[in-house]
Amino acid sequence: MANVGGIAGDRLRSFIERIERLEDERRALGEDIREVYSEAKGAGFDVKTMRQIVRIRKLDEHERDEQEALLETYMAALGMAGDGARKRAAG
Repeated sequence: MANVGGIAGDRLRSFIERIERLEDERRALGEDIREVYSEAKGAGFDVKTMRQIVRIRKLDEHERDEQEALLETYMAALGMAGDGARKRAAG
């Protein structure tokens, strides 16, 4: 393929094809992940909670601590501080 306007057509095609292959792989991985969550749900696990845990595990310790502190601060501002602990103790 010829160079057009300073763009090497073969090189551009190579990049585009690689991106397309990766997009296909990402789509397939997304389907695999949905299947695993579906299997976990069928086994009685709460998928929403599992998704939160996966998201939290991606954070480093400092980011996790910061998010937990903000969550506690916001809950306290809404008068919700300690509700979960009280409910667990009562239950």
